[in-house]
Amino acid sequence: MKQRMPAGRSTAFINALAGGWVADAASLGLHWLYDSDRIWEVGGERPEFLPPKLDYFRGSFGYFAHEGKKTGDISHYGAATGVLTDSLLACEGRLDIRDYQRRFRAFFGPGGQWQGYIDNPTRVTLSNLDTIERKAIEQARATTTASLTDQQKRILVQKVLPYTSRLSGEQLAGPVRKAIDLTYHEPEVQEAGVHLAQAIDRYLLPESGADDMQLPAVSKLPPLVACYCGLDDLLEKTEAAVRVTNHNDEAVAWARCAARLLEGLFQGKPMSAALDAAAFEAPHQDDLATARTGDRLDPTGAGGTFGRTCYLNEAMPVIFHILAHAGSFSEAVRANIHCGGDSCGRAWIIGPAMAAIHGVGGEQGIPLSWLARVTDAPAILADIEALTSLS
Repeated sequence: MKQRMPAGRSTAFINALAGGWVADAASLGLHWLYDSDRIWEVGGERPEFLPPKLDYFRGSFGYFAHEGKKTGDISHYGAATGVLTDSLLACEGRLDIRDYQRRFRAFFGPGGQWQGYIDNPTRVTLSNLDTIERKAIEQARATTTASLTDQQKRILVQKVLPYTSRLSGEQLAGPVRKAIDLTYHEPEVQEAGVHLAQAIDRYLLPESGADDMQLPAVSKLPPLVACYCGLDDLLEKTEAAVRVTNHNDEAVAWARCAARLLEGLFQGKPMSAALDAAAFEAPHQDDLATARTGDRLDPTGAGGTFGRTCYLNEAMPVIFHILAHAGSFSEAVRANIHCGGDSCGRAWIIGPAMAAIHGVGGEQGIPLSWLARVTDAPAILADIEALTSLS
């Protein structure tokens, strides 16, 4: 791919991407506990990397979603970011929507690797992908002109689906013919199967997401921004990626805001300048301006003013408040946890933003001990280095 990483920024990209994983894992133990007083009671001044326990939630308002997870594990937000990262790596740093959809469905769907909470955008996206495929099959069968029995039509669909789920366009013909030849040797039946596969491929839609404006729209963006930082089509690619899981105009607008924020910080701009550029893309600019006012960090107050839930109109002002006032990575992550609510979702913007500026180690960067506490850290960091090498 075209070189677009600013000179000397490779380390900043790596630090920023690592910051998301660390901030997410650090927040998991008290994720979706909405009572700030209870968070202080349980976690004190250092609420990070607590093991997820139902006891923390007893007698307080919240939702315990992470039964079976342990200290250092990442949330479903991190899992979704990992899926997009895998797709970008497989496609040499390019966003390939079909590849992304396939990997998303394979990872979160039946028989997939993910064991844990499934949020609304993910659940609806999986359902939508099934519906899109079913409609594509119906449309493709309607265009098939070959004289086939009903049994042949059913078998051909069964034969081609394993290939339409992972191949596209000209890639389909050869493997589909070979698969059909195991059962039907007639050239006309094989050609009908190839036509069916290619027609299904054409009718599959890129906009598979839920009509939803929650944090999954933006939490996956750091690796995408790393790949398209400084390129003219960053916002176009951002929208395309968001509509895979969140087919909602306001979610797209907030994602454009988040992408501009991360892009500015990845390029080495000061926090204030990056926040200014990001706010220009936001649907509710007044709230973001209000969030940046004041002379001290007050995450509990910000949560009380703007909200602590997963909705982007609540989360983004809280993110802006923390980024505008926190002086270090650890201070920002702790403030995010103390705010309460959807701390893991917000962590995927706060962590990369603070790490892009403050790096790793020292008084302001990601604590080295925190990096070491993330489950599967070596593999995660290897993927980050590999992705950064493509930028």
